Amino acid sequence: MNQEADNQDLKSTTEHIMSVMQAHKGELLSKPNVVGVAVGFQQIDGESTQTLALVVMVDHKVPQNLLKPEQQIPAMIEDVPIDVQEIGEISAY
Repeated sequence: MNQEADNQDLKSTTEHIMSVMQAHKGELLSKPNVVGVAVGFQQIDGESTQTLALVVMVDHKVPQNLLKPEQQIPAMIEDVPIDVQEIGEISAY
């Protein structure tokens, strides 16, 4: 695949994930420990991959078995993978 086609695919995928993010942002931000949502690259063991995802940032991760079903963040929304990333507490200076 050529560079122009790759760029178009990346743009299209990013726009799709952004629309899904906008549609579900309020729902995600209402869950415990969630401090932000963004479009970014999925991480595995702290290393970025080439897979774009809807990144849900939390101040700290909680094991799913300690959360009620309505508090859990799904692995996918629509057809978009969700990556929960622990970023710590956010504070303004």
